[in-house]
Amino acid sequence: MLEQEKITFEKTILVGIITQNQPEDKLLEYLDELEFLTFTAGGSVMKRFFQKMERPNPKTFLGTGKIEEIHQYVKEHQISTVIFDDELTPSQQKNITRILDCKVLDRTNLILDIFAQRAETSYARTQVELAQCQYLLPRLSGMWTHLERQKGGIGMRGPGETEIETDRRIVRDRIALLKDKIKIIDKQMSVQRSNRGAMVRVALVGYTNVGKSTLMNVISKSEVFVENKLFATLDTTVRKVVIRNLPFLLSDTVGFIRKLPTQLVESFKSTLDEVREADLLLHVVDISHPDFEDHIASVNQILMDIKSNDKPTIMVFNKIDAYRHLTIEEDDLITERTRKHYTLEEWKRTWMADVGEKNALFISATQKENFEEFRECVYEAVRSIHITRFPYNKFLYPDYNDAIEKED
Repeated sequence: MLEQEKITFEKTILVGIITQNQPEDKLLEYLDELEFLTFTAGGSVMKRFFQKMERPNPKTFLGTGKIEEIHQYVKEHQISTVIFDDELTPSQQKNITRILDCKVLDRTNLILDIFAQRAETSYARTQVELAQCQYLLPRLSGMWTHLERQKGGIGMRGPGETEIETDRRIVRDRIALLKDKIKIIDKQMSVQRSNRGAMVRVALVGYTNVGKSTLMNVISKSEVFVENKLFATLDTTVRKVVIRNLPFLLSDTVGFIRKLPTQLVESFKSTLDEVREADLLLHVVDISHPDFEDHIASVNQILMDIKSNDKPTIMVFNKIDAYRHLTIEEDDLITERTRKHYTLEEWKRTWMADVGEKNALFISATQKENFEEFRECVYEAVRSIHITRFPYNKFLYPDYNDAIEKED
């Protein structure tokens, strides 16, 4: 038998700060998510460090004492990567790297790295490379020490171009080239969208790893890649779906996340166009996640940023099987009942009722639980949009032609 390849994970530590705007409980939530991101990227978290501060240190993000404590831990445990939960300025990243003498990343850099791993198509790779170049440009001076030296030799004396300026020009040229390439692909995708005709378009949106691709596979009977990791799929998948006699287009979009890098929002503009041009949004939520309400708020904020927050939306609370499992296990241990221990029926009577009974569904995509109710709700929503677009459709109004004949 062939020996299975051993997966080696980079030894990492996570760093964050407690501020007035980010209390300790909120930071711990972010660090939990950062640890999942690190695992997705191929890292193993050895320890977490955090410090209470009024504001980040402009030079080293943390105080000198905490930085020295991290430095000692890095040396003693041979840590290869230190990951900060917040975005570091170029000067902070340079100073911290010099002190810790190891690889230093921030949340944005980590997400970009995961996107680079997950990009499968040429278009996705182009979008990720553009975001990486935009992130890299102001940080070039701290990346390689040789860039700070003046080029020498024949013909290079005097006020010639330094290596750092040369590399900046190369990156700027690359950014311009990638933007032109994306414009061309955007036009092609725009033509593809226009060729789909006047069919109703439905888009799955939601936080990353909430089960959008699983739901896509169940509805459309397709085989979109699914994995229990963040950003398992980056490329938008569009499938034609028919419920009863009513066809519509269903698209699976890239998942959102808190503190989403602005570079990614810009470079994935065309991917987000699927959301902008959708007639109906299915906002998928992982109800088994303890921070799902924060996830909803994050997705709504991004929808607002791309001017898509006013579209008809159905809230789809997924993974109710996992939620029930959590509440059953916790019931034996709790001393004080909190919102985390609500039953599904109790959740339905909370703020979720404000969106209306028909616009809030509770399902399990993997177990296909409440799936008929889900299909019926989507059918009615798509049908109401279809009626306004095709008011005399014989499939939606089977008695319409009979009525016309009787009048004649």
